[in-house]
Amino acid sequence: MILFGYGNPSRGDDALGPLLLDRAVAWLGEHPDLRVTPVADFQLQIEHAEDLRGHDLALFLDADAACPPPFAFRRVQPAQDRSYTTHELSPGAVLHVYERITGEPAPPAFVLGIRGVAFELGEPLSAAAEAHLAAAWGLLEVLLGAADLKAWTALLPRVE
Repeated sequence: MILFGYGNPSRGDDALGPLLLDRAVAWLGEHPDLRVTPVADFQLQIEHAEDLRGHDLALFLDADAACPPPFAFRRVQPAQDRSYTTHELSPGAVLHVYERITGEPAPPAFVLGIRGVAFELGEPLSAAAEAHLAAAWGLLEVLLGAADLKAWTALLPRVE
């Protein structure tokens, strides 16, 4: 499995993806039997398609200003969307690039979007985002412990 945690820690709640990834990395340190590759960055880029190689499951962790609080967990499919030609790609575009460069299907992928409310430069994490982060960690801990497609798919109706 691969975990992508992305966002800008200098922009308030945009730090939610990297902060959740940090919690996962600490938790994984106590579970060395699990094979999980963490990837942190400010934004998804075309090069991240290469990171998917050899992984059977992918999870993208990001702040989301539009999802219902505290978070949204959803399946994502490869898609050549408008982000495909920009410097920042969507999770679906990363999956699409993977399929284009490898000729293979992308691994099953999901997005865990954590509700953020304040994204101003230089601002700290908002109190609401801290609460949403704690709730998202509860789900991520379950996902990490049951890292297979069937288990993750079974969780979709309960949390959407």
